[in-house]
Amino acid sequence: MEQSIWQIVDKLIVKLDDLIWGVPLMVLILLGGILLTVRTRGLQVSRLGLALKWMFKNEEDGEGEISSFGALCTALSATIGTGNIVGVATAVCAGGPGALFWMIVAAFFGMATKYSEGLLAVKYRVIDKNNHSLGGPFYYIEKGMGKNFKWLAKLFAIFGVLAGLMGIGTITQINGISTAAQSFFDPNSTMMINIPLIGAYPVVTVLVAVVVTLFVALVLIGGVKRIASVSQIVVPFMAVIYFIFALILIICNITQVPAAIVTIVKGAFNPQAVTGGVVGSMIVAMQKGVARGIFSNEAGLGSAPIAAAAAQTKEPVRQGLVSMTGTFIDTIVICSMTGLAVVLTGAWQVEGIEGVAVTSYAFQNGLPIPPTVSAFVLMICLVFFAFTTILGWDYYSERCLEYLTGGKGLKVYRWLYILAVFAGPFITVSAVWTIADIMNGLMAFPNMIALFALNGVVAKETKDFFDKKKHLTD
Repeated sequence: MEQSIWQIVDKLIVKLDDLIWGVPLMVLILLGGILLTVRTRGLQVSRLGLALKWMFKNEEDGEGEISSFGALCTALSATIGTGNIVGVATAVCAGGPGALFWMIVAAFFGMATKYSEGLLAVKYRVIDKNNHSLGGPFYYIEKGMGKNFKWLAKLFAIFGVLAGLMGIGTITQINGISTAAQSFFDPNSTMMINIPLIGAYPVVTVLVAVVVTLFVALVLIGGVKRIASVSQIVVPFMAVIYFIFALILIICNITQVPAAIVTIVKGAFNPQAVTGGVVGSMIVAMQKGVARGIFSNEAGLGSAPIAAAAAQTKEPVRQGLVSMTGTFIDTIVICSMTGLAVVLTGAWQVEGIEGVAVTSYAFQNGLPIPPTVSAFVLMICLVFFAFTTILGWDYYSERCLEYLTGGKGLKVYRWLYILAVFAGPFITVSAVWTIADIMNGLMAFPNMIALFALNGVVAKETKDFFDKKKHLTD
C-alpha cells in the first residue's frame, strides 16, 4: 500500500525527534544539572526555603519592567501547561511508569540549571533608557562567552522564535485545550462542521479555536505587563485548584501509593518487568521522562531566563533563586502528582486512549466525585494552564525576534503567532508533540553549551553573594 505524503513526513519527523532527543542531549542536560548542582553546593536543597520566601517578596528599588513575582508567574505561565497534564500522561504511556522517576531526577538537577539561567539572565541583561529589559541566553552567550560566539546566540534566538511559533507555544497548547473540550462536550463528535479547504471538524473544536484565538489576541496586544498581570492571577489560582484535586485523589487511594512508588522505581531501571515487554528499555523510559520533564519545566531550555531578565531586581542570585522555584513547583510538585495519579489508577494501561484522556481517566476513576465533575475540573485547569502558556511563549519568542532584528517585524510576528494558535486544533496529536520536542531540543543545545562555559561565573556570583549575606537563613 502506497504511503501518503503526510505519513512520510510523520515518519521523518519521528526520526528527527529520536536523533535530537537521543542519548547525547539527555546526557548534556543531566550532566549540566549535576555540574551546576556541585558548583552551587546543592543550592536547590540548602536554599529552597529562602527561594520560596523570596518568591513572594519583591524588591522595590530594582531595575526592570515587572516585579520578581510577576517574572516568576510569567515564566510559570509558560511552564505550567499541557506538559503537566497531557505531557506527563504521554511520557508514562510511552516510556512506562519509570519515565516519571527520570522526570523527577531531571527536575532535581534542573533546579540548579534554572537557578543558573535566572542568575545569568539578570547579570548580562540590557536595560534601555525606557526601562525596557532584554535578556536571556542570547545575551549571556554574547556578553558572557564573548562576541565570537554571537552566532551561537543568534542560533538560540532563531530556535526560540520557531519553538514559540511552531511547537511548545502555540500548537501543543491549543491542541490540548481543544481535545479536552471536545472530550467533555462532544466525545463522539456528533456535531460536525465543514470548513472549506480544510475539511470536516467537530463544532466544539472550531469554536475553541475561534474563542481562544480572540482572547490570546486581546492579551498579547498589551505586551509583557498585561501578560504578567493576567499570569499573576490565573497561574497561582489554577495551580492550587489542580494541586488540591490531585492531592484528594492520592489521599483517597493512599493504600495503593507504596505499590505505585515501587512500580515507578522498578520501571525506571527495568521497564519490561512492569510493562510486560510493551516498553523496550531503560533508555526509552529515560528519554521520555527527560524530554517531557524539559517540555514541562523548561530547565536547560533557556526560555525562563528571558522572563527573569525583566524582573525588578539588583541581585542576579536572588532572581536565580526565585526562578529555581519554578521547576520545583512545576515538576517536583505538579507533574509528580499527575504521574502518581496516572499510575495509581492504572490509566496508563488503558488501551485506546491518549493524551489528556489518560489523565482524565485517572481523575474520573480516582476521585470520590461524579466522573462528569472531575472531567470538568480537569478540563478547566488544562484550558487555563494552556492559555497562559500561549501568552508566556509569545513573550519569549518576541524577545528572541527582538534580539535578532532589533525590534523590527514584531507586529507581523505577533499576528503569525495568533494565526498558529487558530490552526493548532486541526493538527494531529502525535505530530504536534513530536514537533514540539524537536524545537525544545534545538533550543537546549546552545543554552547548555553556554551554561557549561559560564558555570564558573555562576559559582563565583553565588559564593560572593552568600559571603556578603551570611545572616540569611531559610
